[in-house]
Amino acid sequence: MGIRVVVAEDSYLIREGLRLLLATQDYVELVSVVASLPELVAAVHEHLPDVVMTDVRMPPGDQDEGIRFSESLARSHPRTGVVVLSQHLEPEWALRLFAAGASGRAYLLKERVGDADHLRQAIESVAAGGSFLDPLVVDALVRTRTRQASPVARLSPREREVLGLIATGLSNAAIMRRLVLTERAVEKHITSLLAKLDLAPDDADAHRRVRAVLIYLAAGDRQ
Repeated sequence: MGIRVVVAEDSYLIREGLRLLLATQDYVELVSVVASLPELVAAVHEHLPDVVMTDVRMPPGDQDEGIRFSESLARSHPRTGVVVLSQHLEPEWALRLFAAGASGRAYLLKERVGDADHLRQAIESVAAGGSFLDPLVVDALVRTRTRQASPVARLSPREREVLGLIATGLSNAAIMRRLVLTERAVEKHITSLLAKLDLAPDDADAHRRVRAVLIYLAAGDRQ
């Protein structure tokens, strides 16, 4: 049995495209496809899916229903993962989605859902309690972030440099090569910067890295 998925999308063309795409994926069991927030709420209560894929804007309000639903789902169904789909690059929505924690949350641009591997990575990540942030959204956050008081100010210049490279998606090994550092040195810098950003060591490392990137992007620190 595959990952049980409910899809919520008000656009008929995108909704049917997702239905057809997911129907061909053997790792997914598509249990419901709906077009509005009330239908989504009912489908989740009826089917108890592993993952919900939802548009940011949903009828009846067409504002931020997908984000608000994700926030409420964290309280009512904490084990259900959410993949939020967005038509446009909206940095504030990504920040809100991950504000309460990165576990089981993904933010994906609609233009990317046609990439089966990309979509699978997002669905499988949140189903397993992980997280996924579209690299294009990271780029948008980098371009639009504003300077403000932030825990990032606590970091040393080298730690800010390492965090900036993490934000671009580089692995520890890639950072090691870019900065000509040893693996131990990179790990030491990452451990230190996560502590300075008040990210609890008992949280999963992948979650802490996503949250650290969001803090960095929100801070607007380019140093």
